[in-house]
Amino acid sequence: MKVTKADSEALKEKAFAIRREVFVVEQEVATADEFDEFEDISTHFVALDDADNPIGAARWRVTDKGIKLERFAVKKSARGQGVGAKLVGMVIKDIQDQKGKDQYLYLHAQLPAVALYEKFGFEKKGDQFSECDILHYLMHRKS
Repeated sequence: MKVTKADSEALKEKAFAIRREVFVVEQEVATADEFDEFEDISTHFVALDDADNPIGAARWRVTDKGIKLERFAVKKSARGQGVGAKLVGMVIKDIQDQKGKDQYLYLHAQLPAVALYEKFGFEKKGDQFSECDILHYLMHRKS
């Protein structure tokens, strides 16, 4: 398994396919909520299995609050195999390479993913909230 920057249309489409499968189909998030006006300004990543089939996706972007990590998704059949951790690590490394260290990073973590982000030094901030009818926590850290 490898994680790579989705820097071509073909790789970006593989990332989008995972997001459609996980968020739109499995979690019933509206397509209009999942795919937004930030696609073109975000840096996208895709996790690929040994046959180059997509199994995970993520993106990051600069906002007025800091750098937001988002759209982390792992195909159901690939969960529990370290794909999510590899995506988080690669995204953080890319942010540090592109923007330097000491950047404010934040994300909206679905409850089952909180422990994963905590392993990377993210801390919960505030109360649970609902986004697209799914419970989340705001989590943050410095890069």
